Amino acid sequence: MSDLTGKGTAGAGVGDEAEGYLLWQARIAVAEERAREFVRPIEWLTTSQRADIEQRYVAESLRRAREDLERVAARCRSLRGEYEQRYRTLRLRCFGWVLAAGTCLTSVTVAALTVRR
Repeated sequence: MSDLTGKGTAGAGVGDEAEGYLLWQARIAVAEERAREFVRPIEWLTTSQRADIEQRYVAESLRRAREDLERVAARCRSLRGEYEQRYRTLRLRCFGWVLAAGTCLTSVTVAALTVRR
């Protein structure tokens, strides 16, 4: 979704924002349809009561959806941080192995040249 928390998303493009907007509009349409289905069997409601219940149902559905999305977004940020840390560790480990291998190769080369003289 596009920036539900009020914090900017680094690297989020216009396409991401448009997709988020469209997904949220679809969520609103589903909530409105479910609200209409919820009040349909309650025949004794007046028009204003029916509209009030539908409005409250939609508001509650969207509040829950927003909380769910914020929870998922927080988990995604957490996972990103974990993976970035693991990548840094792996990169340093690989650099260490390459440095060690280069040092060994240089030592063997110097030793071989020394023995040949």
